[in-house]
Amino acid sequence: MMISRSVRLISPSGYCHNQPAALQGIARLRAAGHQVENDQVITRRFQRFAGTDAERLADINQLASLTTLPDVVLAVRGGYGASRLLASIDYVALQRRLLNQPLALCGHSDFTAIQLALLAQVGLITFSAPMLAGNFGAATLSEFTLHHFWQALTSPTVEVNWQSETPDQGEWQGTLWGGNLAMICSLIGTPWMPQIENGILVIEDVNEHPFRIERMLIQLEQSGILARQRAIVTGSFTSTALSEYDNGFDFSTVWQRVRDTTGLPVICGLDFGHAADTVTLPLGASARLAVSQGNAHLQATGHPVLRK
Repeated sequence: MMISRSVRLISPSGYCHNQPAALQGIARLRAAGHQVENDQVITRRFQRFAGTDAERLADINQLASLTTLPDVVLAVRGGYGASRLLASIDYVALQRRLLNQPLALCGHSDFTAIQLALLAQVGLITFSAPMLAGNFGAATLSEFTLHHFWQALTSPTVEVNWQSETPDQGEWQGTLWGGNLAMICSLIGTPWMPQIENGILVIEDVNEHPFRIERMLIQLEQSGILARQRAIVTGSFTSTALSEYDNGFDFSTVWQRVRDTTGLPVICGLDFGHAADTVTLPLGASARLAVSQGNAHLQATGHPVLRK
């Protein structure tokens, strides 16, 4: 039986244009016995954003002053807007209140910028995870996504198994980090990019052609970031249409070029990202990745775990 959890909504990025989906997500969480608070953020709007910069910044900074912490802090949606907040987040106050607490800060897409900034500035581990509107409020709720979400948040060891068409085999250990590739690249050269040594970099994106993904990976390579990684895991790269002009240039050729130019293993095929089915991963956790004959296994520890 599912334990009742308190879920606090935040909306630091784009306006939630699909209001019915957000309401459906809230209804599903409440029907499962969870308490949902701060739901007024879903209707907030300024231009294309979910409120003014000050309002959206308050979603994050107010977490440091809560008398009682929720179990889950859940982003409503992504879009754009998180980057505008990074310089004004009170990282020290958030570290003081949230570090080593049984709280799961969850989201993905544009939210990756805030997650990596928190990791870079004060070492806070957050979860690249489903969001309210796109996942909990989807027309059909993915049982796969729901299962992996609660399992990751309540287990001291997060374990994921999948089949990969990678030619790479072996075992690698390091710090699990990453998220949306476009947002990762937007942080290069800023104080908000984590300086991860021996990393297991997990990437995903949406509406980006293979050549754009390759260009971003070249940027990571040429800035020296890939040289500090142990392995790359690729999630879903959705809503991309190839044309006759591509003439066979697809994601598999991108992954192979990364292998050839960097020597890194690229383990593809993880259900992670903007697709309906997505696993939940703790960014900043200690991880072990093993691949044998196409059987991939990822294990992560050291992340916040919700109380039983």
